[in-house]
Formats: sequence, C-alpha cells, structure tokens
Amino acid sequence: MRHYMVIAILLLSAAARAEYPAGFEILKKMDGNMTAETRVFTSKMIVHGRRDTRTVESRSWTQGDRRAYTEYLAPPREQGIKMLKLDDRLWLYSPAADRIIQISGHMLRQSVMGSDLSYEDMLEDPRLSELYTAEVIAAETIERRPCWVLQLTAVKDLAYHSRKLWVDQERHIPLREELYGKSGKLLKKIDLKDFTQTDGRWFPLRMIFKDVLKAGAGTEFIMQSIEFNVPIPEHLFSKAALRR
Repeated sequence: MRHYMVIAILLLSAAARAEYPAGFEILKKMDGNMTAETRVFTSKMIVHGRRDTRTVESRSWTQGDRRAYTEYLAPPREQGIKMLKLDDRLWLYSPAADRIIQISGHMLRQSVMGSDLSYEDMLEDPRLSELYTAEVIAAETIERRPCWVLQLTAVKDLAYHSRKLWVDQERHIPLREELYGKSGKLLKKIDLKDFTQTDGRWFPLRMIFKDVLKAGAGTEFIMQSIEFNVPIPEHLFSKAALRR
C-alpha cells in the first residue's frame, strides 16, 4: 500500500511540475526588467556591521552589461574614490594615494567598502539568461505576491555555481535570491523591495544583501535616483577618467 502511495505522490508531483512554465522564458523576461542599454543612478549603501552602521553614497554610469563607472561621493574618507569596470576587468582609483590598481585574483573576493558585496559581485554580468540554465521547481508566495521558484545552474565557471530565485509571476521581477558555491553551500541572500515602474519596466529601489559567512545585519543598497537608456559620455569608460 505504501508503495502505491509513493508512486501516486510522485505522479502528482510530476503532473504539477508539468504545468510550470519554462524557466528560461521567465529568466529572459526578468532580464528584460533588470537590464538596460544604459543606466545612470545615484545610490546609498548602508552597511550594518557587527559594531556600527555606516553609509556610503555614490553615482554610477553603466552601459550594457559590461561597462560601468562609479564615483564615491560620501563620507569624506571615501569621497573621490572611483571604480571602472571594462568587461571582466576592474580598476580602483584612490585619491589619497593618487594610484590606480587593478582588482584581480583573490582580491576580487574582498568586501567593497566593508559591505556584504565583493568586487566579484561588482564584475558579475546581471544578464542571468546568458550564464545559467533555469528550471521552475515550485510556486510560492512572498509578501502576498505569487512567485515562481527557479533553480539556476551555471553553464561555465562563475563565482556562484547555482542560484535560487523567487520571481514575481505577474511582473517578472525577482523578490528574493539565494547564491550558492560549487559545493552547494549557501553564500549570500538578497531581498529586493520597493519596486517602481519606470521606462516601461519594474525595478527595485532597495536591495538587502547578506553574506551569510560575515558578521553583521547585512547591507542595504538604496537607489536615490535612476534613469534608463540615456546618453553617457564615452570618455567615462576609460582609465584616464579615473584621475579626472
């Protein structure tokens, strides 16, 4: 009898899964919301450390998925620091030392400004449909929003070998994400909140990152202003711009 019950449960599970949409199609729709030809935004990063909380403000210009330029505006200790991303390369300029250094190798795993984000996170291409396979494994509700739960597996060697995503079924935006290493160990959690509709897309104005291996209550990344598909001067995406 138990044998037949197990078979029945497996058949019901398979039937339910057959009704799920294609994971790759959901991922492509999500990418359409989260990426753009260009973005210009000012942001505030609130780092909730083990002993104190600090806020770092910046302005960023991004072009596609492969080029980005960021200038830090506050606090005074970080003011004038600049970061340049070109494809899979990353440079950092420190005005205190008047020096440009390339962030590579083991340095990529280091924390950015003491936050729960690493330099590796800054380099990662956000167009997930080009980097992962996707399968819908469940349907769940988060904050009264029906979501598809996607299991993502990297198609090449990446910082995060797999991801679990909760994607809003109606708006095709991620509400929650878990990032895993090759061993299957959970490394980071991300909650996305305060969505706004602009330029025909839904986009989060607040993201909460938590490195589960790091002490503290996580890092809030808050968009203070954002523009999509606006012209960006070409000179910003050069090493010469770091010293200007």
